[in-house]
Formats: sequence, C-alpha cells, structure tokens
Amino acid sequence: MEDEEAEAVLRAVGRQIKLWREAAGLKQGEFGAAIGYSEDLISAVERAVRTPQPEFLDAADEVLGAGGKLAAMKADVEKARYPKKVRDLTKLEEEAIELGAYANHYVHGLLQTPEYARALYTMRRPSYTEDEIDRHVSARLARQEVFERVPRPTLTFVQEEVTLRRPIGGWPVLQRQLEHLLSIGRLRHVEIQVMPNDREDHAGMGGPIRLLKLRNGKTVAHEEGQTYSRVVSDPREVQLVEMRYGIIRAQALSPRESLAFIEKLIGEAA
Repeated sequence: MEDEEAEAVLRAVGRQIKLWREAAGLKQGEFGAAIGYSEDLISAVERAVRTPQPEFLDAADEVLGAGGKLAAMKADVEKARYPKKVRDLTKLEEEAIELGAYANHYVHGLLQTPEYARALYTMRRPSYTEDEIDRHVSARLARQEVFERVPRPTLTFVQEEVTLRRPIGGWPVLQRQLEHLLSIGRLRHVEIQVMPNDREDHAGMGGPIRLLKLRNGKTVAHEEGQTYSRVVSDPREVQLVEMRYGIIRAQALSPRESLAFIEKLIGEAA
C-alpha cells in the first residue's frame, strides 16, 4: 500500500467483511463459494492485501445480509484504489478551469487509451503485480472524466513527435492511440499540438510541464519524476513554468497542423 490513508480504508473494509462473515457463521471458503470468489481472495481482502471490486462488495452485502452497509463502502474503496499522488492530482484537475500539459516521453495520461496505459504499467521496472496494474490503469482512466465535466475546462496538450511514433504495446495499440488523439483533438474545448523532432530551438528540454488554473484564481504547476511528485504553488516558480509552456506552444505545430500530422501517422501505422 502506497499511503496510510488508503491502507486505513482497506483495513476498515476488511474488518467489516470479516465481522459480517463470522456473524453469518461462514468460513472463508464457504463465503467465497457463495459469492463466486476463491478462499485466498477472501483472506486477502480481509487482511487488506487486495482491494475489493465493487461487484465483490455488492455480492458480499447480499449474501451476508448487510442491508447495504458493505455496498455503501464502494465509494471509499474506489478512492483508496488510486495512489495518493493520483488522488491529489485529481482534486486539482477537478478544480481547474484551464489545464495545460507538455509530455515528452509518452502520450499524456489524460489522453491515453486503456490499452496504451496498461502497456505502460506492464513494462514498468521493478514490475507491478496484476492487481497493481489494474489499480493504476483504473486511476488513470478515471481522471479522464475532466473531458466530460460541465462547465468545460480549457485543455491544451503538447506532445513530442517521438511519443506518437514509439509503438508502446505494439503497432495496433499505437494506431488506436493515435485515432483516440484525433478524436479528442477535435473537441472544441481541447487543443493538441505536436512538437516536431526537427525543432532546433526547444523550450521544453527541462522535461514535462503541467499547469492548472483553478476556480479560485490561483495557478499551480505539477512536477513529476521517476521518484517524486509535487505541486508547485510559489508564484515565482509557477510564472517560470507558464513562460516555458507558452514558448513550447509557440514552437510546436498549430492545433490544425497537428491533427493533420496525426492523421498522417495513422496512415503510416496502418
């Protein structure tokens, strides 16, 4: 478990399931057979080693006669499934009226297809377990609700050309990812730009950039590396990030040129 808050939620849920199971006079194996799960999984959930899926809690609630008390924990468990840094970032994105991001290693998380996201987490070293991969993919996809939020925030992205050519997960996965980018880029509140490989002058050599303008008028930046994730709120630092992002956007292809470029790449990947 990556943080104490999530671990506390899963421990509480595990204890409640165990208490209701014992009150019903069922052993773990009997309970598992009744709801369609293995005894090992029941044990893992009760020990807070595995995160129960929503359907697990629904089935447990019905079989144990909990009257909705176990099913009501789904919302808390769903949040606990996500790593802390994702929960913190999601809170910011929910408050953002404008979001801008520059990505230079892979397609930005908000733009990823499920297959592309899974391929990224699968190749991670040291390796994640299947449960951890599911958890991270679910968290990443949940953040994409920002595209559907009303009122619509303004969303801008700059992608390095190389991120659109690298076949993460294989060529079929890349082609679906490019098609998804094309679809997202046509939304009226979204602009996607491509930074060509042949640019001699490039303001983004310092790494990825993320800017969020919040409802309260504040602007924050978010920095993430292999071993850290932090929110930058100091106005002087944020101002530097804003300046760099503005220059990066000016150096990249225009949104219209970028969509045409992505269409060309789709033809090449076919």
